[in-house]
Amino acid sequence: MVSIQALAVDDPRAHALLAEYFRSRELGFVHQNAVYTATFPDPSIFTPPAGVFVVLVDDDEADVGCGGIRRIADDAGGIRYEVKHLYLRPQTRGRGWGRLLLDDLERRAREWDAAQLVLDTHHSLEAAAGLYRSAGFVETEPFNDNPNATRWYVKRLRSPQEG
Repeated sequence: MVSIQALAVDDPRAHALLAEYFRSRELGFVHQNAVYTATFPDPSIFTPPAGVFVVLVDDDEADVGCGGIRRIADDAGGIRYEVKHLYLRPQTRGRGWGRLLLDDLERRAREWDAAQLVLDTHHSLEAAAGLYRSAGFVETEPFNDNPNATRWYVKRLRSPQEG
């Protein structure tokens, strides 16, 4: 059994998972002869209702994953939140916990009247891309200038007519 807890992104537990995530991405980029730019986020962007950061805790009370959403500029489609820093420790992958994190973040975005949920990722993260597609995300045009991203996704949560 796992639980999801909302934490400040600068809480030591959240910070430790983010540091681990950034290290893993830096190593992944080195193997591709690329440079990963790690930036710890400003806590205000993950403070409700601007956003939220969550930590996944397993039944042994160990922190095993994290992720967040932050509100970004609305567009013609309505209110948008962006999924950020979705991460699971390698030994926990393949258990469906990434989907639990993503579903929890989507639920929270819907509670804040989001019309769209967007995210960016790198083409080397094929398992992540599979998760996003299976959760209903589709590729879209770039919505930011993230130097670490090569793919952008969107999931419509409601139509613009629904207000």
